Amino acid sequence: MSKVIVAGAAGRMGRRICAMVQQQPGLTLAAGFERAGSSEIGKDLGELAGIGSLGIAVADSLEAVIEQGDVIIDFTFHEATMEIARQAAAHGKAMVIGTTGLSGANLAELKELASNAFPCVQSPNMAVGVNVLFKVARQMAAILGDAYDIEIVEAHHRLKKDAPSGTALKLGEMVAEGVKRNLDEVAVYARHGIIGERTDKEIGIQTIRAGDIVGEHTVYFAGAGERLEITHRAHNRDNFARGAALAAAWVTGKPNGLYTMFDVLGLNNL
Repeated sequence: MSKVIVAGAAGRMGRRICAMVQQQPGLTLAAGFERAGSSEIGKDLGELAGIGSLGIAVADSLEAVIEQGDVIIDFTFHEATMEIARQAAAHGKAMVIGTTGLSGANLAELKELASNAFPCVQSPNMAVGVNVLFKVARQMAAILGDAYDIEIVEAHHRLKKDAPSGTALKLGEMVAEGVKRNLDEVAVYARHGIIGERTDKEIGIQTIRAGDIVGEHTVYFAGAGERLEITHRAHNRDNFARGAALAAAWVTGKPNGLYTMFDVLGLNNL
């Protein structure tokens, strides 16, 4: 039985992760922590998660609980995530990271830390359906080729801090790979005013922030006389949390290195 520590355990995602960990075979919730000064410190993790008292109080730091678990699940903020990753590496604890907004420098450091010190699953989206979408979108792009314009539209709740979403950026990378383009060279993130005709190679990635939208991503393939659309809509946060729990069960005991949900789900060869 692998023991799980949840970062940001009192937040919206943290609470659902705690609940899903308790449902995942092979896992048990060992601890959770919040940032220093949080009003949730000391409260029962199970009660916060809506699954009944567990007798586990929210701690005020990772340091206070790091020896209690085997794997850390983190969906916090990129700066906090990197500090947690450094501590996980120092203690040899496995990690699952669903935080978005990580920079190229962050990912390079994470890869080096994981290669040398701990196994880590990192993905911009842990939902099973979204990871299938990544693969399908790449295959569709490869089949349709340059004859179809590609656009990505993503929508999230008004409190989300990063844009575009990590999922939208990953979708951009996958479709760009399918048509053999470099996303950094062809991505267009905003359009306004007299911009001229759309170029043949560009891939548009547009953002909506409104209300309490959990998450929605649509990829458009628009050709002459027809359009194909493929959409993933998240109805609640449980799919992300369930995927994180699945990843935590999978990564425990794996060799040091940086893995993705493709590894967890066996999608690498598709």
